[in-house]
Amino acid sequence: MVLVALIAIEHIYILVLEMFLWTTPRGMKAFGMKPEQAALTKVMAANQGLYNGFLAAGLIWSLLHPDAAFAFQLKLFFLVCVLVAGLYGGATASRKIFVIQALPAAIALIAVLLAG
Repeated sequence: MVLVALIAIEHIYILVLEMFLWTTPRGMKAFGMKPEQAALTKVMAANQGLYNGFLAAGLIWSLLHPDAAFAFQLKLFFLVCVLVAGLYGGATASRKIFVIQALPAAIALIAVLLAG
């Protein structure tokens, strides 16, 4: 459960970076962008941030759901979604996404499967 919570927190942080800090020095540094690039992609980034928020919400839902069997299924579904997003992002956008998003999701997924 701790690993799932950490993945959820990570995605809330990504939401904040993409939706609210994209054009700030912190956001630009996190994504390796220049001000012009950040300004041109601000709307797209906010949309991405929203999707990361949905992933976080699903993971939080999986931690709070009272039915253990359904909560387990929710954890699997949302962790697989994060893993696939991380694999795709790592293959198409930046290799560091493999380490930042895909690897933690894979570790949490394995932990959930072993605990289940």
